[in-house]
Amino acid sequence: MITTTALTKSYGKSQVVRNVSLHCAPGTITGFLGPNGAGKSTTLRMVLGLSRPDSGTSTIAGRPFTQLPNPTRVVGTLLDPAAMNRGRSGRATLTIAARMAGVPVTCAGDLLDRVGLTEAADRRVGDYSLGMRQRLGIAQALVGRPEVLILDEPANGLDPEGIAWMRGLLRDFADRGGTVLLSSHLLHEVQATVDHLVVISRGAVVASGPMATLLASSGLLLRTPQPEALGQALDTAGIDHRPGPAGTFTVESDQGGAPVTAEAVARLALDNHVLLTELRPSDSGDLEQLFFSLTATPAHHSQEAAA
Repeated sequence: MITTTALTKSYGKSQVVRNVSLHCAPGTITGFLGPNGAGKSTTLRMVLGLSRPDSGTSTIAGRPFTQLPNPTRVVGTLLDPAAMNRGRSGRATLTIAARMAGVPVTCAGDLLDRVGLTEAADRRVGDYSLGMRQRLGIAQALVGRPEVLILDEPANGLDPEGIAWMRGLLRDFADRGGTVLLSSHLLHEVQATVDHLVVISRGAVVASGPMATLLASSGLLLRTPQPEALGQALDTAGIDHRPGPAGTFTVESDQGGAPVTAEAVARLALDNHVLLTELRPSDSGDLEQLFFSLTATPAHHSQEAAA
């Protein structure tokens, strides 16, 4: 339902997105992750026709966003809740959105109830908290009864109850055949919500595939107080590795048909006079560890899993 092919975008001499390809299928929630400045927002803006790519293509429901006859009936978006008119009430905001989408304005009341804002419906948006504006933004994204949701940091400002509510809403939307693409810095929440992951770092995709596949343990975790020396030893031995936080490295067990064992790594460290304080199978199911290992420094290789 959402497809991008080799999207690339530069501002001046700075290339902020390069060859980003992703596919989000109906019935799934895809998490789009990356550190600040990685190119997430620029990619979403290109998908939504707000920024023109230098090269590459993107489609929603088989068409570029700008060619959709009534975009709000196909895709609901939440990019910046602060962009709402602060002088309007929540009810007026949704009523105007409904008119623009060509749906009955009576949906405004139903949506306000659905996102928990009925009691605040007639208050000015400028008096809303950040979490309330997020809820109103999600209601606005849903006003056209779309098939696709694209959300940038939708949990920002929500309390734990609000995050749990949003998770249930998105899961229900996907289970009914909808397509969800969301970006977030809340890694634990992403892990509890999404089916697929796309991780971007320095403008390029460094991991893509089903959550379970990407989080499956298939390597070794190393920790050392001498990360520079260990990195040099691994490089010299031709062992691909991903540096992580606090002196950690992840090494894939299978490297092009040549297995790397814990014994071989321990021997390499000993021969190079490098102290290892930890050597064990990498944790399975730890999104935070995967994220940091992929984005802390340029990855030696991207990790791709077939969807």
